[in-house]
Amino acid sequence: MTNLIVVLTTCATEADAERIARQLIDSRLAACVSVVPQVRSFYRWKGQVETAGEWLLLIKTSREHFGTLRVEMEKLHPYELPELLALPVVAGEPNYLNWVAANLAAANPEAANPEAANPAAGTGE
Repeated sequence: MTNLIVVLTTCATEADAERIARQLIDSRLAACVSVVPQVRSFYRWKGQVETAGEWLLLIKTSREHFGTLRVEMEKLHPYELPELLALPVVAGEPNYLNWVAANLAAANPEAANPEAANPAAGTGE
């Protein structure tokens, strides 16, 4: 099991999907967002069976980022109740997994860079 997750969500329009994907990448809450066009969803909503054409987002991130990503999605997503499911990444190609981790914001910047917390660290002072 890795520390990485794939988060699923859907949007009604390509523009919404692209806007959300770019914001998650820009904020480094996701290393990659794949947008799959024209999926068809069937669901029950407010007592009625509905169907909708949607855009599926596959968001590659880490468990540490999920809480912040969830809050950000509440701000960004136009749906009243957006789908937001986190699936664990059990295994993967090691170089790709390392790339994903390297392209996320540090969950705790001081832990990722101890010298940032103590500028004198490593200087012999």
